Amino acid sequence: MVARALAEAALERKAEAVVALDVRELTSFTDAFVIATGTSDRHARSVADAVLERGRELGQEPLGAEGYEDGRWILIDFNVVVVHVFQDDVREDYDLERLWGDAAAIDFDDVA
Repeated sequence: MVARALAEAALERKAEAVVALDVRELTSFTDAFVIATGTSDRHARSVADAVLERGRELGQEPLGAEGYEDGRWILIDFNVVVVHVFQDDVREDYDLERLWGDAAAIDFDDVA
């Protein structure tokens, strides 16, 4: 599954608190979210770079990406998976895990 592979790419770059959520039953615009935390803007961009590279390796060209320059909330839309890379304070403010609390967690190997 693409979400698992993207979550693992984030973990390989030492992203923190990585979760993947199956949102197919809750929305029609994507199948899954991957949510990760970077410890700084530079780290968040590094995590995003790893996710973008893994996505392309899987044949998933992103439809778009936002927030890369600022590095506080980077959103990468692969259509089937939307990846959010936050800095910790921004992640707490938006609390997507609570907002999408009815979504099932997707298990993935902890490669970190």
